[in-house]
Amino acid sequence: MSVFPSVPAPIGVFDSGYGGLTILNEIRSLLPQYDYIYLGDNARTPYGSRSFDVVYEYTLQSVRKLFEMGCHLVILACNTASAKALRNIQQHDLPFMDANRRVLGVIRPTVERINEITQTKHVGLLGTLGTIQSESYPLEIKKIFPDITVVGEACPLWVPLIENNEHLNEGADYFVRKNLEQLLRKDAYIDSIVLACTHYPLLLAKIKKYTPQHISIISQGKFVALSLQDYLQRHTNIESKCTKQGKVSYFTTESVDKFKSSASIFLQSEIDASRITLL
Repeated sequence: MSVFPSVPAPIGVFDSGYGGLTILNEIRSLLPQYDYIYLGDNARTPYGSRSFDVVYEYTLQSVRKLFEMGCHLVILACNTASAKALRNIQQHDLPFMDANRRVLGVIRPTVERINEITQTKHVGLLGTLGTIQSESYPLEIKKIFPDITVVGEACPLWVPLIENNEHLNEGADYFVRKNLEQLLRKDAYIDSIVLACTHYPLLLAKIKKYTPQHISIISQGKFVALSLQDYLQRHTNIESKCTKQGKVSYFTTESVDKFKSSASIFLQSEIDASRITLL
């Protein structure tokens, strides 16, 4: 028997930092009728350079917290958490925590659409060190589209630039250009680049500036939102447990003032937030 609340509740959206807000924006744009709880583990960010075991531990704590807050469905709006923790949580933890609740990630929705975008079957990948080293994208793509070649490039400074609100300054151009050049040198046939970090859409203008025009840039948010819409249509037992008043609540493990200041970079608006502790 589940120890978590059984009444209808918002959809949970989790990220280790702030980038998941870009995913939440896309989801809310497509599915504005639902309620959402956004939980950022901002006190322990970044996850990108942490080990598999630590990311799994932290992510599981956050999922459990969202379940305790009533969520029946949780979206891991974080590539690192999706890469390093999602499968373990789905296969080993959910059956014991509550087999009727669900946790979804952001990698699979993007992977499932990749074949519609690339013509050359050569895809580039920009992400954190953790996402690139996990090889989650190449492995998932090979399962569905074995003829597609994937080449990755870690961009360790992009997230700090964004979270320190330096991403619009000229200094950021150097690092964006450098990482793109390094990626394209690895494979001259790349015609599509996946932004495998939820922060990176904030650098989209600079990324396009230094990317040849024939190369498509793929942001995840739209695909995650479409995948969630499809999931809710197919799983009415979960959908019926999601409240629908169009509200969002924000929670952070950091100070509220710091969260609100940084979140404004992603949301372009002011929000209210509450601080919580994860155990």
